[in-house]
Amino acid sequence: MGLLLLLTSTLLSSYFYPGRAVNADRSFVITKVTLSIEPSTDVAQDTNVTLRCQATIASSGEHVLSREYTIYKDGNVVYTKTSSTSEDLLYPLPEARVSNTGKYMCKINIKGEEETSGAKKLTVTGLSKPGLHMNSTVVSEGEEVTATCTAPGETGSFFFYFYKDSKEILDKRVNSNQAEAKFRFNSAGSHQIHCSYTVLIPPDSYKSEESVAIKVSVKELPIAAVLKIVPQNNIYEGDRLDISCTVSNFMYRSERVHLYLRQGTKLLSSSGDTKINHSMVALAKDPGEFECGVKIGSIVKVDNKAVSVIELFSVPTLTMSPAEVFQKENMTLTCKSENYASERLGRQELTYTLDPPDSFLIPKDTGVFFGKPRPYEFNYTCVAQARGIMKHSRTLTVRAKLSVSAPKISVVGRAIQGRPSKILCQSDTGSLPINYTLLMDDEQLSTISVKLRFQKALFTVTITKPGDVNKYTCEAKNNHRAAPRSRRLNATVIEPLRDPTVTVIPNLPDISEGDHLILICGVKGSPPVNFTWFLVGKEVPLYNTPSDRNNTSYQIPISSKEHSGAYYCEAANQANVVRSEPVIIEVRLALWKKALIGGFCLLMVSLLVVVCVLRFRSKRGKREAAAELSVKPSSPKSDDSLTVNLTHDTEIYNAATVKVDRAAVSVWSKRPPEGDNDEESSVVSNEPDVEYTEVVHPRPVDPARIPLRKGTDTVYSELQNSPHDAADHHDYGSVEYAELSGEQPEINHHHPEVNSYQDLPVPVD
Repeated sequence: MGLLLLLTSTLLSSYFYPGRAVNADRSFVITKVTLSIEPSTDVAQDTNVTLRCQATIASSGEHVLSREYTIYKDGNVVYTKTSSTSEDLLYPLPEARVSNTGKYMCKINIKGEEETSGAKKLTVTGLSKPGLHMNSTVVSEGEEVTATCTAPGETGSFFFYFYKDSKEILDKRVNSNQAEAKFRFNSAGSHQIHCSYTVLIPPDSYKSEESVAIKVSVKELPIAAVLKIVPQNNIYEGDRLDISCTVSNFMYRSERVHLYLRQGTKLLSSSGDTKINHSMVALAKDPGEFECGVKIGSIVKVDNKAVSVIELFSVPTLTMSPAEVFQKENMTLTCKSENYASERLGRQELTYTLDPPDSFLIPKDTGVFFGKPRPYEFNYTCVAQARGIMKHSRTLTVRAKLSVSAPKISVVGRAIQGRPSKILCQSDTGSLPINYTLLMDDEQLSTISVKLRFQKALFTVTITKPGDVNKYTCEAKNNHRAAPRSRRLNATVIEPLRDPTVTVIPNLPDISEGDHLILICGVKGSPPVNFTWFLVGKEVPLYNTPSDRNNTSYQIPISSKEHSGAYYCEAANQANVVRSEPVIIEVRLALWKKALIGGFCLLMVSLLVVVCVLRFRSKRGKREAAAELSVKPSSPKSDDSLTVNLTHDTEIYNAATVKVDRAAVSVWSKRPPEGDNDEESSVVSNEPDVEYTEVVHPRPVDPARIPLRKGTDTVYSELQNSPHDAADHHDYGSVEYAELSGEQPEINHHHPEVNSYQDLPVPVD
């Protein structure tokens, strides 16, 4: 019972879960697929080649899995096989051909799983020799034969080539290994036929060797073309020729007969009959070759004959005298045949005429015509005629020349002294060629021949002097007559500029602010002249002006010292440009500016003096205060006194009156040390006592006795208060010190020093 249950369970399991069994069968791995070519990858034709496809498969089961093999050549499937064995797949290529050359691969498929081998190339060399077969080797002219060329054992795409007598006459492309070609032989004799082929294996092609040649014999047909010409000898121009063209030994055939007669390239007659008759006048100019031909199908039979025609008279020639003719002059045209057959023709039988008839020339003799040429180009032809033969000469074109007119002489561009100039000599009318000759005072310098319409006679000369330009003339000539001459050359010779100078007004040292500076630039040379002024250091020109003279002026209103600098001018005419040397301009200050600066300096000095005086007075006031404290007061001993008036800004300062003793020392009585001035000490010792008394200035000061000083300098005045008998002894008078602040003219520039005895009056004996 247990065994039955186990079996039932196994069956149910396999029924409801069939995938488990399949999965068990699919437990495999394709590990490797290889392709090999035996015996080698490079073989000769007819070698038995085998392609071996081998697969390595690992599986979990023991039974062999079914597999599908596929062989590819150049990407295309060439073989497929399904196998249930593990043996290698063998793909045979018996008797390999060039067409088997290519790249091969092998693919294996097992239950949807695929694996492909690497590609390997097989190369087969050598082609089989082509075979040739002819359906007939003996034929008659015009018959057709068939040739068949084969490539034994070869496969693929082919090109077949057929040759007749070693010359390729046909090529044919087919996809089989044989091809046919049809030949028709139109000439009798023996002919050789052979063939070859080429196998196409993209991207390459392989050509075979040639087949064996087959000989084909072609028998000639008995029919022939017959040509007859009467007469055959001593044929002159004008003689009549009778010509016949026939077919001999003609046998009826299915093809149509075609008969023709030609002379050179000219077809004389054509017919479908077996005979042609033709009559014509013999001419020496025509070709002497005649051909009679018969054509049946592709067969052509011909008969050729040459006829020699004697010239009755030669082609005439037309000449003109003179060789060059000018309008309104007479000319002569002569027409003549140089040779004629005297045995058949007399000279008088030849006639000559001009073509066209309206040539307006008068016949003077046989073949001679006289008259004036047309004013325009005209073509003449001579016609010689005798016994019905007419011959034309070559066309003679007469161009009546026009006499050259008097030439005109001129200068091309500018004539510059000392430089090469171009002189043009040209006539308004005249036929080419024209010879132009340049002369200077009737002396020929050079000649130019003008042969083309656009060509000009240009002479190069160098004019060294302006007066030489009028010495040039030119003449033109195009015929045998005298050459007309031009007038003398009339042109302006430009003299190059030189020696530029700059003149300055006023003179250079006298230029001040406010002046008008005038610069004058002058040059030597031909005007007009364009003058340009420059200031060194500035790129932009100051002034530019054209002038019809050799000089010009430029005025500059001087406003400041900024106008100082180096000025120069540049002059230009049609010949050259010159530049002057720079002129240095230095602008001085204006006079009023100088005066203003001087006054300003004086004012500064005055202010400095006032400052110094104020400082000096300030220091002196301090010293006076110190002296007043150190001097004892005393009663006056006499009427002599020294009065000091100190005036400053309209106020009077009165110093105290003090008695000066020899023993007393003060600001007013202090003397210098004895060692300093012995002479002065001795004088002082004999002097009476001097008393300094303050005076209120009851009366005005006498200007004649008071030395004055400008500004705030101290002014001294002396008052005599001594007795009238003062002549017997020496007393000092009273000295008055007055300081004036009013502005008075400077009388004395002496500056006394305060507290010095040297400033006191010297006693008078």
